[in-house]
Amino acid sequence: MAITPSALLAALSADHAVSGAELARRLQVTRAAVWKQIEQLRELGAPVEAAAGRGYRLAWPLEPLDAARIRDGLDAATRKRLAELSVHWRIDSTSTELLRRASTASGIEVCLAETQSAGRGRRGREWQSPLGGNLYFSLLRRFDAGMAQLSGLSLVVGTAVVAALADCGVAEVGLKWPNDVLADGRKLAGILVELGGEFLGPCHAVIGIGINLRLPAAACARIDQPAIDLASLCRGKVPSRNVLAARLIVRLVDALDRFAAQGFAAFAEAYARCDLLRGRDLRVFAASAVHEGVGAGVDERGALIVRHGKSTTHYDSAEVSVRAA
Repeated sequence: MAITPSALLAALSADHAVSGAELARRLQVTRAAVWKQIEQLRELGAPVEAAAGRGYRLAWPLEPLDAARIRDGLDAATRKRLAELSVHWRIDSTSTELLRRASTASGIEVCLAETQSAGRGRRGREWQSPLGGNLYFSLLRRFDAGMAQLSGLSLVVGTAVVAALADCGVAEVGLKWPNDVLADGRKLAGILVELGGEFLGPCHAVIGIGINLRLPAAACARIDQPAIDLASLCRGKVPSRNVLAARLIVRLVDALDRFAAQGFAAFAEAYARCDLLRGRDLRVFAASAVHEGVGAGVDERGALIVRHGKSTTHYDSAEVSVRAA
């Protein structure tokens, strides 16, 4: 009988070690098959530890993503808005999956995964996606307006992520323009918005969000900037992944409806409260040069305003990268 990594992971516990022989007996496979799948789980980033001759255990409890539990966490109105909610064990990318389905999508679709083989961030960076420790989430929504009317969308999504985290008891979180969620000066979550359709409308947006709940040291070492997870931020009291996913859907659906009706202006104050770059010394990395200045908030389109001496410049997110000086 074949054994799947998901079945083996479900048989492991953070409370006590389980021997290879016991796992083989439960799953009706050989000990060699158990060992092979243990190694595969470790390669995927699962926190499986050897327990000094007593078998294997998890470094921390894992809560599987569950579409039914996520739906139960939605209010009735939001639940009706969802055309599709899918949870995958492993996928190339939740956003890529929704982009594949965008041409036939009839409403709001949400895709989540336990791990991704090709998760990505802004400017083509790889998004580290260890198994079971974080939230890999994408949402597809159609807009009647064209892509030109969606300026500031990533900032709006950022305010929704901050609100969803607050719903789960996570405070002291802010936003680094245009798409990073930070805590204690380190990256907690990232946002990637990808647009398709007609420039003048209609169009669609696929919103990818990755949130670090428990980030293994090996994955953290591969990230090219300081990172933090909710386990560190919340002193081990990590919110339920299913509850957080539900709150994220509720906050996003509401925010995107308001954005479609009122644009970024409806979120200007909310973004200003979360803005971590306002008043900070900044380095703006453009194609041809690096510019130093002071953050002065964002304009009505969500473009970054930077004071360079007596002058100010407005930067669009597609043109530059920004770091605190």
